[in-house]
Amino acid sequence: MTTEAQIQSFRESYTALQTEVGKVIVGHADIVEATLIALFAGGHVLLEGVPGLGKTLLVRTLGEVLDLSFSRIQFTPDLMPADIVGTNLVMETPEGRRQFEFQHGPVFAHLVLADEINRATPKTQSAMLEAMQEQSVTAGGEMRRLEKPFFVLATQNPIDQEGTYPLPEAQLDRFFFKLLVGYPTAAELNEVLNRTTATSTPQAAQVVTREKLLELQRFVREVPVASHVQDYVVRLVQATHPGTEAAAPVASQFLRFGSSPRGAQTLILAGKVRALAHGRMNVSFEDIEALAPAALRHRLIRNFEAEAEAVTTDHIIEQIVAGVPRDAEAMKA
Repeated sequence: MTTEAQIQSFRESYTALQTEVGKVIVGHADIVEATLIALFAGGHVLLEGVPGLGKTLLVRTLGEVLDLSFSRIQFTPDLMPADIVGTNLVMETPEGRRQFEFQHGPVFAHLVLADEINRATPKTQSAMLEAMQEQSVTAGGEMRRLEKPFFVLATQNPIDQEGTYPLPEAQLDRFFFKLLVGYPTAAELNEVLNRTTATSTPQAAQVVTREKLLELQRFVREVPVASHVQDYVVRLVQATHPGTEAAAPVASQFLRFGSSPRGAQTLILAGKVRALAHGRMNVSFEDIEALAPAALRHRLIRNFEAEAEAVTTDHIIEQIVAGVPRDAEAMKA
């Protein structure tokens, strides 16, 4: 298959997914686009928004349009790690003997919805770390691989923080994107009412198989990135590191810690998917700038001054993107 044919195949699958998800999800086009970008890049997504905005519905719809196994984990304070990864149980054989048999937990699925992930204790949250990073779990002293693709979509509620456990930085860094789900517009809310209060409910059809998704994920890795675009990504990430020579003034003023190297990896991979989705075989500066908030907002740790002045990480990222020139020579000047 030629490169042009591969790009066309990617765009057709991407557009088909967008169309089917759009039959169920009203609005949130940017959220759907970013979620699909993370899916094709092989990354996990953290969705943050108040209840009732369709976060869980989006994840469930993705499970319907993709030929993937789906499971939902409702995180609660009494949830234990074994409830996620599974445990060894004593089972009786037909011969009357007893032996240990591993019962797989809900994490053994292609698409996992971690609903209200910040409701569980840190011990339980950490059970997801190995699965998200290594795509394996260790239980009963044995490591078990998770079948590819493995995609975690976690939701959390930014209000009603009583009884919640904020995700530690190490776990936040495992998420490819953090997406902020906002309120619908008046037109979108009217459409929601039309779809959900009538006699029939829209249904999404399955359009992409597991094998096709894996094939497209491999193709994403083949997209070249020009050296000057990659250098731009490096400068953006370095500009988030407070107290360093490359730090942007806004980072030194409002940040305690900047982005890890995963932030740069995310920008490059996400840029490749966005380029393909727009019919290009090369990553542009515009791709990187458009994806910077979703890729970096959860990787920046604000200091006390930023919290006191209510300066958001999105504002900091906006200032950094505006202040880092695309041309390295302009930076030196």
